[in-house]
Amino acid sequence: MIPYVIVVEDEAALATLLQYNLEKEGYEVAIASDGEEALLMVSERVPDMMVLDWMLPKLSGIEVCRCLRADKSTPNIPIIMLTARSEEDERVRGLDTGADDYITKPFALSELLARIRAVLRRAKPSLIEESLHCGNLVLDRSTHKVLRHGKEVPLGPTEFRLLEHFMSQPGRVFSRTQLIDAIWGTEVDVEIRTVDVHVGRLRRALNAGHQHDAIRTVRSAGYALRAD
Repeated sequence: MIPYVIVVEDEAALATLLQYNLEKEGYEVAIASDGEEALLMVSERVPDMMVLDWMLPKLSGIEVCRCLRADKSTPNIPIIMLTARSEEDERVRGLDTGADDYITKPFALSELLARIRAVLRRAKPSLIEESLHCGNLVLDRSTHKVLRHGKEVPLGPTEFRLLEHFMSQPGRVFSRTQLIDAIWGTEVDVEIRTVDVHVGRLRRALNAGHQHDAIRTVRSAGYALRAD
């Protein structure tokens, strides 16, 4: 079953970016640009998860959250709030209103995706795959372990996120810019060379013991995980 996520965000560029990346991760995504539209969409189809901006036209994210928690048909929708507010009292207010988690803008997409998986795993564990498989590779999200031919491969956090991204779509070529957006986020200034460094580390870890190279370099295009 594909998890259905409603993203409520009035910044069109950010909404499009979130939709694109969530769909790449295997979610079904709908976009609402204001609070009233979000409640209307929920009345038509209850989502498995909502990513909800705090500052919205017509009805704020806080009010949307209150309405959903007060409605007998929607009290348990998992909600992650997005906001530029970083003060502790504002964060507490958002959580007290009923949000399950809270992330401050700007944020890395990889962090948001990880939080979505964590909240869904708690609320609806049947919807989240704990492990990814590709050929002789296994990535376990719950234990943060990677196995190749049954042998554990030690990876740093960035290399783990890179491999997770590659394994979400084996064989697909990702440009360096796409990898920066997915792993570090659009608001972080990361040099192209940084991608090459981390892909090199990932490649060396996966290929230890003279194993077949799991990462394919596509000249002038980027990198891909070999689908086999």
